[in-house]
Amino acid sequence: MKREDFFTIEKDQDGICTIWLENKIDGINIVSPDLISIMDEMFQEMFDDSSMKAIILISKLKDFMAGADIKSFEIKKEGDFRPFQKRGHEILELMAKDKRPVIAAIDGTCYGLGLEVALACHARIVSNSPRSKMALPEVKLGILPGGGGTQRLPRLIGLQKALDMMLTGKNIFPYQAKKMGLVDEVVDKNKLYHAAKIMAKKLIKNPLERKRKIALKDKILDGTSFGRNIVFKQAKKMAFKQTQGNYPAVPAIIDCVETGLQKGEKAGYEKELEHFEKLMLTPASAGLRSLFNIMTENKKHDKPEKELKTLGMIGAGFMGSGITEVSVKNNINVYLKDIAPQGIENTKKAIWKGLKKKIKYKTLGKVEAEEIIGRVQGRLNYSDFDNADIVIEAVLEKMELKKIIIDDIQKHCKEDVIIATNTSALSVTEMAEHAKKPENVIGMHYFSPVPKMPLLEIVKTPHTAQWVIDACYDFGVRQGKTVIIANDCPGFYVNRILIPYLNECLLMVDEGIAIEDINKAMEQKGFPVGPFKLLDEVGLDVAAHVVQTGKKAAEMRPDFPVNLSVLDMFEKGYLGKKNKKGFFSYNQKGKRTGVNKDVYSFFKGDGSKKLDTKEIQDRALNMMLNEALMCLEEGIIDSPTTGDTGAVFGIGFLPFTGGPFRYMDLIGLDNLETRMKELENKYGSRFKAADILGKMNGGNEVFY
Repeated sequence: MKREDFFTIEKDQDGICTIWLENKIDGINIVSPDLISIMDEMFQEMFDDSSMKAIILISKLKDFMAGADIKSFEIKKEGDFRPFQKRGHEILELMAKDKRPVIAAIDGTCYGLGLEVALACHARIVSNSPRSKMALPEVKLGILPGGGGTQRLPRLIGLQKALDMMLTGKNIFPYQAKKMGLVDEVVDKNKLYHAAKIMAKKLIKNPLERKRKIALKDKILDGTSFGRNIVFKQAKKMAFKQTQGNYPAVPAIIDCVETGLQKGEKAGYEKELEHFEKLMLTPASAGLRSLFNIMTENKKHDKPEKELKTLGMIGAGFMGSGITEVSVKNNINVYLKDIAPQGIENTKKAIWKGLKKKIKYKTLGKVEAEEIIGRVQGRLNYSDFDNADIVIEAVLEKMELKKIIIDDIQKHCKEDVIIATNTSALSVTEMAEHAKKPENVIGMHYFSPVPKMPLLEIVKTPHTAQWVIDACYDFGVRQGKTVIIANDCPGFYVNRILIPYLNECLLMVDEGIAIEDINKAMEQKGFPVGPFKLLDEVGLDVAAHVVQTGKKAAEMRPDFPVNLSVLDMFEKGYLGKKNKKGFFSYNQKGKRTGVNKDVYSFFKGDGSKKLDTKEIQDRALNMMLNEALMCLEEGIIDSPTTGDTGAVFGIGFLPFTGGPFRYMDLIGLDNLETRMKELENKYGSRFKAADILGKMNGGNEVFY
């Protein structure tokens, strides 16, 4: 590796040295241990050069710096990474302490170590491009900002805002960054380098004086030991409530910040070194980093034989509206058809509402927003649908209606159009066999709400052509989705593993276990929301379809008792959060106010019995794990990685574990088999372990 592979250095007559960041090897600016050594040598030379008056760091690539190369930082034991991290600290400290100004000129993504490099500079200037964003997202990888970020950020923008950034990993956009003091200037993208040079010349003469309006409350909470103690106490309390102790990076970040503010920067940097390696070796970090790698690899795929540029969307309901939104926001033109103009109008209003918010916060220009909404073309008939490369239907979950829609598509669209169904419960194979060209029919199962849920589950049938699968995969990635492919079966993969989990929870309510006890137990285990909150959120109308699917699947498994209470609730008008009537009660603003006691009338139990928390967790979770094993055994999914991806991104399966198959490796397949036998003896043959589990144990195999 040579310096020229990563940096181009220019020096002008004013002594301003420009370091152009350009990773020619990876095509994206990321930092590896080898690059740290090159940076060390380069900065030493530059700071020894007395003719150098200022430095500008700027990228020749589309992003400033995407952070560290996660894969290159894998370690086996404590001590393996510390030398690189410590040297990184020293390089950035050398830069920060030098009297000559260093300016970070940021365009595009500035994440993780990239932002920490910028924080060590004397000034930061960012382009107003919608692509420009800054974040310290390490918490999402189960680690912490390891390049001094836990120390420099609180001192720059204040304790509260710094903790919020580091504990959520959220994006900060240019004008928001300027307001909070994270950057010093926001300029036009085309004038970034020129503006950085002007700033450099100013700073050569006089150091930058920052004047930021700080509210009295923030002065007390951020600037006094009394106030900071309140912030830290509250942060620790909220962190445990939200993570249930499953994400060790969260308390570690708080500890680093607290140490630095109480004992000084030197102690803070040492604490950062101490925690970073320990976190890298935790199962939580391994699981979260595996998910990051899955998301990264998901975007890499061969170019399809045919790129799908225009979507015909049938149905402007909740799902159709969401699919339209993620399409037009990603440069895909949409013909949106509905039986009533109001549905189309509501979709446009919903999309424009989100765009207006971005305009308000200056993360999107009005012209760009108008271009996006202009990609939606409403239709009450099939006019122009012959221009569509793919048609997705999101109409009512009735097979006869789906078949009528297929007939209509074949009548009005071009012969090679892809016909996709967004069904979550009906047989895609039956639909395909109804079509003239079964090979062009495919399932595209989006999750609700579509703009927020990251997964797209592509469902193929025995007839689906490979070019259709490839084209739809590419289409989903371009919509910003993480994509998996599953074979058709009742529930496909994601809902199929969800059904036994929810069913077991419903059976426990029948036995008399309290709804709140079951919900709390599963949230303590690490699910983002408990089973009954989930049912209310997705809607009991949707849940009723899922239960019907479970009922159909159970016909082939007589040992699998299906609880039908959700169907009864739906028939009596219970829709969950949608109409503020579900497993929970809601106030007028839609906020949960506690369990709806009337719900027990649909069950045999009244919530008066108690069951050990671990027993609740094992019963519900092991049903899901066992179903995932069956899906792998039957070829519904092609690999454990696909199973992990679908479970985490589709239903929020314990993200810190990396997914059900990584989780089974973690707890031990032998321990799982033993526990399944115990549950089978106690509760019946529905807990009989999948054959693959015994076979793998017999061969001492693991999934990863």
